[in-house]
Amino acid sequence: MSLIWKLLRQHISLPQFTGFIFANLVGMFIVMLGFQFYRDVKPIFTSEDSIFRNDYLIVSKRLGMGATLSARAQDFAQPEIDDFGSQTFVRQIGTFTSRQYMAEAQMIIAGTPVLHSEFPLESVPDAFVDIPLSDWTYSEGSREVPIVLPRSYLSMYNFGYAQSHNLPRIGETTLSMIDFRIHIHGNGLSDDFKGRVIGFSSRMNSILVPESFLKWSNQRYAPKEDTVPNRLVVKVDNPAGEDFQQFLDDNGYEVESEKLQSEKATYFLRLVVSIVMVIGLIISLLSFYILMLSIYLLVQKNQEKLENLLLIGYTPAKVARPYQYLTLTLNALVLILAATMLIVARNYYLDVVQAVAADVQFHGIMPAIVLGLAIFVIVTVFNFVAIHRKVVAIWHDRR
Repeated sequence: MSLIWKLLRQHISLPQFTGFIFANLVGMFIVMLGFQFYRDVKPIFTSEDSIFRNDYLIVSKRLGMGATLSARAQDFAQPEIDDFGSQTFVRQIGTFTSRQYMAEAQMIIAGTPVLHSEFPLESVPDAFVDIPLSDWTYSEGSREVPIVLPRSYLSMYNFGYAQSHNLPRIGETTLSMIDFRIHIHGNGLSDDFKGRVIGFSSRMNSILVPESFLKWSNQRYAPKEDTVPNRLVVKVDNPAGEDFQQFLDDNGYEVESEKLQSEKATYFLRLVVSIVMVIGLIISLLSFYILMLSIYLLVQKNQEKLENLLLIGYTPAKVARPYQYLTLTLNALVLILAATMLIVARNYYLDVVQAVAADVQFHGIMPAIVLGLAIFVIVTVFNFVAIHRKVVAIWHDRR
């Protein structure tokens, strides 16, 4: 083996093999990075809401010219709620209850105030909240209230405030870091409450509190105000059913489309990643062609030596082995470099992704490594077969 290698290595072109390594490295890296990036980013768009189940729909009245004249135009009167609930396709219906008093909230993280403003408070019937009742209860007179924050608040803090003020990022696994204080005043009364954050919801733009707390606080701080809902939460047999869609159109209702938007975003993400991976595969195929061309030229330059080795008794397999080991080494080097570059690139973009979705659990890179290994095996096998066939062809021509 060493003797054969000494005879055949004289015509090796370093520029040609360097070009192959570079091209194959770029192609392999693009494929592995595209695959890993899709796996890391996809949960942001497809993760289920931890508070509302996916089969619960939030319905509101479609905005129109009347909404600019009167805020009450968006409210649901009791006859409208009863009519909605009497439809055959409705399995469950509830209303959003809003606070009728002044409420200011302050969010403190790691001892640093990050938010202080007037906040909307809302509630829905407990049956619609996918939280254990032991965690979602309020006893009259208690100064601690369980709350659910909009996920948008979390994203704004992690991506903006935390990054610029060198504060820790938070997610659903680090809720204990959040100190949330609520100050309520109305009807000549003023009280302070501590909000115990138990989760985040991507389907809410307001702070969610237990229905028992909101009913009690409305009665205490705003007994003369009417609590007319402006949104409904419903569960229907088939959200895509024609009867349900027709009912919405006939009454000027609409379903909040955050789930549809996430599906669209996921589709475009998949499309872009697929295009990028195809480009990477094309580059890898071109680099494979460069390698085979280099090997064929090397074999051609050493043809006389190969013929002599075959004539003195060396088998085609032994003569082809140095070239096969050469391609194996080059392909293995490309795989190692691509995996290293993937780790570096992933550590870089994960900082940005985690700022947007700190509570998302990311997968490891092993599937991407397996994908790169599969490409390595396929390309190497093709190299081995092509080189062996080339040497056998020379042997047959000589005979």
